[in-house]
Amino acid sequence: MIFNHALPMCRAGYPGHLGEPWSNFVEPVEIDFVIQYKHLTDAGYNVLTYDFRNHGQSGAANGGISGIGQWEWRDCVGVKKFVDAHPEFSKMKVALYSQCLGGISQYAAISKHPELFENVLCMCSPLVPNMTVILERFAALQGVDQYLELVDLELLKLGGFPAADMSGSLWAPHVKLPVLMWQVRKDILTTAEDSQRTFDLLASTHKELYWIEDTTKRFEDGYNWFGRHPEKVLSYLAKYMS
Repeated sequence: MIFNHALPMCRAGYPGHLGEPWSNFVEPVEIDFVIQYKHLTDAGYNVLTYDFRNHGQSGAANGGISGIGQWEWRDCVGVKKFVDAHPEFSKMKVALYSQCLGGISQYAAISKHPELFENVLCMCSPLVPNMTVILERFAALQGVDQYLELVDLELLKLGGFPAADMSGSLWAPHVKLPVLMWQVRKDILTTAEDSQRTFDLLASTHKELYWIEDTTKRFEDGYNWFGRHPEKVLSYLAKYMS
């Protein structure tokens, strides 16, 4: 299982419960990916996880700017090449767990190097967004939604990309492997309609979208969902990895 992470997290998770500066971003909660790895290893899987550039213990790149997939796809490619060249990993069945930033990046990697991912049996793809809607919701929460065009301009001035170029829906039509996606239906940072649109664009013949209900909390209840409720994901993986 090749497992990546969301922004602004790292392969261990997110320390929002430890106070500033992390608690100032969206929700002051802990996201623990280590317990999720334990679910996988207890079920018999090997887990390879990594920090994207500019995150966690990985080095800086691109001037410290995140491309929300426009650059990070290269990390997805690099990790897959590492697995394919490894004397042990290269003999194993492979699945992907690609979430949020990691999902956008993974879709882009598949679109640019489809041959690398032909042997991947399935992908778990939670909370993959489109940054246009994310920034619209952020701007509305801050009371500056009338300045969205200026937000795009500032992103470009920093050396980044406009919101429309940082979206899972751009590359979703290139994804053909089986996919299990989950989203928070009432997510305060995006919309159910936009999440559904990205799912519908996936070219996968076998795909499933699971909705997390009765919450607006993307961080606490979205990213932690697998950690708290591993049964569905493990059942899905067993179907394709057995």
